[in-house]
Amino acid sequence: MTASISGAVEALLLLATEPMPAVELAEALQVPQDEVEACLHELADFYDSTGRGFELRQVGLGWRYYTRPEHADLIGRWLLEGQRGTLSQAALETLAVVAYLQPISRGRISAIRGVSVDGVLRTLTTRDLIEEVDRDPETGARLFGTTSYFLERMGLHELSQLPPLAPHLPDASSLEAELSELAASAPVEVEGESNE
Repeated sequence: MTASISGAVEALLLLATEPMPAVELAEALQVPQDEVEACLHELADFYDSTGRGFELRQVGLGWRYYTRPEHADLIGRWLLEGQRGTLSQAALETLAVVAYLQPISRGRISAIRGVSVDGVLRTLTTRDLIEEVDRDPETGARLFGTTSYFLERMGLHELSQLPPLAPHLPDASSLEAELSELAASAPVEVEGESNE
């Protein structure tokens, strides 16, 4: 195996959200494209021969990791059942913002929470707790709201049954306005996505 670049190729592919062409990998590694292509084929063969739970596939013009089809049922059960039971504090806070202020854009959620919420929104969408419900007519931003599954999990028939905010807190719109002012004056930090 072309050991000198195989680790770097794996690292880049693990970060990729779309299939990566060999030419892009070669440019990133500053090595000839044919060396990268040889490495990709060797890695794919290695994963196949050692029975890994994932495989490296060439799809279209790029390469990407995929879990093996024989594990699809296990992964489906885990995603749909095992992971639905627990949400991180960040996910719970974001879900509360969406539930009380929907429809709401990703930007507004980030401004209210004071952190980037991209990873948390992906988690909540994957778990079918929120979904895109509309687009902002002025900005075109996606607007999120809760799903029927959210209502089911909360034991509610409709959103009006959400418990009121604590008596000592202002109503949701006043709270949003106050938090927005605070968020506008504070720098946005990136929040980790672990355990979400």
